[in-house]
Amino acid sequence: MATTTTPQDVEATVIENLVAFGADADAVSRDATLEAIDVDSLDLVELTQVIEETYDVDLDGADFKNIKTVGDVVDLVVARVQA
Repeated sequence: MATTTTPQDVEATVIENLVAFGADADAVSRDATLEAIDVDSLDLVELTQVIEETYDVDLDGADFKNIKTVGDVVDLVVARVQA
């Protein structure tokens, strides 16, 4: 893993994968709620796997308990990557 991972890199990865899972690219933004862009629990599991493999971090279901928006996901990952 590169030690120079930026929040922008994480955001790009999250958004790219959400769109790949079927979310409308025009609707995906930091402020978009996961519900509004039709991200379901299976999508979150797949996204978690991508994030864990890409950034070499461990996430579990409890980490997503209070996640409501795309920005929340990005912030969570950034915090873990920088920890």
